[in-house]
Amino acid sequence: RELLPPWLVITAGLTGIVLLCVSTKDVPIPPLRTKYGIVLDAGPSRTILFIYQWTTTKVNKTGVIRDWSSCPLQGLGVSSYSDSPQKVGKSLEPCLNWAQKEIPAEQHSQTPLYLGATTSTRQLNLTHPTLSDGLPAALAVALKSSPFDFQGAQILSSQDKEAFNWVAINYVLENFFKYDWRGQLVPSRKGMAGVLSVRGTSTQLTSKVEGENQTPKEGVRLQLYGQTHKVHTHPCPCHGTEQLRSRLLSRLIQ
Repeated sequence: RELLPPWLVITAGLTGIVLLCVSTKDVPIPPLRTKYGIVLDAGPSRTILFIYQWTTTKVNKTGVIRDWSSCPLQGLGVSSYSDSPQKVGKSLEPCLNWAQKEIPAEQHSQTPLYLGATTSTRQLNLTHPTLSDGLPAALAVALKSSPFDFQGAQILSSQDKEAFNWVAINYVLENFFKYDWRGQLVPSRKGMAGVLSVRGTSTQLTSKVEGENQTPKEGVRLQLYGQTHKVHTHPCPCHGTEQLRSRLLSRLIQ
């Protein structure tokens, strides 16, 4: 049996010793870059600032986000400032200042900032359009003065709001994608869930529409995780919690 040359054995041994002595910390793996986004949810009773976080990892060209933190604004919703829109900016300052501390300073200018107003502001826009015109302008002035990348403030339609609720619910249920046993992101084989939103005066049922010919004109088309989803909201007026309470009281009185 042919023996290895002594110099080769010595070289291999020294190489092994060097590899064992080198700490893994000496060759660090660069971390994924973390990004942030801010959403101001201006609801009927109050406004909440949400900070979301994600990395450069994507699933079919769509980012994987997580809820990082939130800050509820003091006072009522933004629609309560319709008579004095110049004061609405002042109400945003505490949470905007808080967000500046939560997000690294070097990323402030790269952090998108959105504001979406819902029910109360939408109703105000229908009943008192003159008063509601000043609110988005005042909000835009206040948010543009922040160090973040302001992307716009808008009054969401009922269809858009329910479509966003549908996305949120199916995202939490991992119906778009899921983590396998190795911790890697893989497509989910589950179907999409419908969402029943019960309000005070009405109820909305939001679900995915299958087939091109069945897509209603007022539906919302979404491109998420490599797939196109057509979502439609069917309103059920007079089936909200207030009507339910009224019917219950009527039965009890009878």
